[in-house]
Amino acid sequence: MEQHFNTPLEVIDNNMKAGEGKAHLPLGKMILLGIMAGAFIALGGATSSTAAHAIDNVGLARFVAGIIFPVGLMIIVFVGGELFTGNCLIVMDVVGKKVTWFECIRNLIVVYFSNLIGALIIDTLIYFSGNLDYTGGLLGAYAIKVAVGKVGISPLKGVTSGILCNILVCIAILMAAAATDIVGKVWAIFFPIMAFVVGGFEHCVANMFYIPVGMMAAQNPAYVAKAQEAYGLTAEQIQGLTVLHSLNNFIPVTIGNILGGMVFVGIPCFFIYKKKWQKWHEESKTA
Repeated sequence: MEQHFNTPLEVIDNNMKAGEGKAHLPLGKMILLGIMAGAFIALGGATSSTAAHAIDNVGLARFVAGIIFPVGLMIIVFVGGELFTGNCLIVMDVVGKKVTWFECIRNLIVVYFSNLIGALIIDTLIYFSGNLDYTGGLLGAYAIKVAVGKVGISPLKGVTSGILCNILVCIAILMAAAATDIVGKVWAIFFPIMAFVVGGFEHCVANMFYIPVGMMAAQNPAYVAKAQEAYGLTAEQIQGLTVLHSLNNFIPVTIGNILGGMVFVGIPCFFIYKKKWQKWHEESKTA
């Protein structure tokens, strides 16, 4: 009988082979792929905000955003890119002794800041494109509101929400690896990523779009006035959109994303299939 998907064991093996390749990428290629991934995720964030910004019902707005946002990870999977949150799965290669901790951490640091560069490029293009002028500047006001909410998150919420987010992101990546055709990969990515957006969970790379674009919008008096009128934001809240205050989000959310990807997905998946993987891997080498 023809098999239309990869087994969990094959998924773990394929992901570990991919992780080993990621850890050993040349620095220039790693940076370029990281920039691409940051840009693709930012495009998903920008377009989903455009779709959802004028919807008053929070659940419906998140649902609409959740339908659009997965396009970012789909582009990464099909076109290429190095995404910090997904690369947390390299931990499987570390515990499988295929990659050292140094190589894993090097990849995550380089990819993290490369993702930031890519996201900032899209932030800038979106701001100057006039995209935030939609609905009489309401989209610009919405960008401010989202950013204010994110920088105001408590450390505990940032960590726990980051964990929940990257559980779903890493599951999406593993599910995509289970699919053997492009249609299967699309749906495998779509539902877990939609779930994290609808849940309102925190993704550090997505926030590299949401927070900076809100900071940029906060420099536009028209957007600020609209944000105060539509959302009741105070001048003090808007003035709090600074690089320093953004760390209130980025630090705990990044920690949470690392824990979600490594401790809640990568390491358990490896040890669940460890003996089978080792036996299967040895047999495949001698076959």
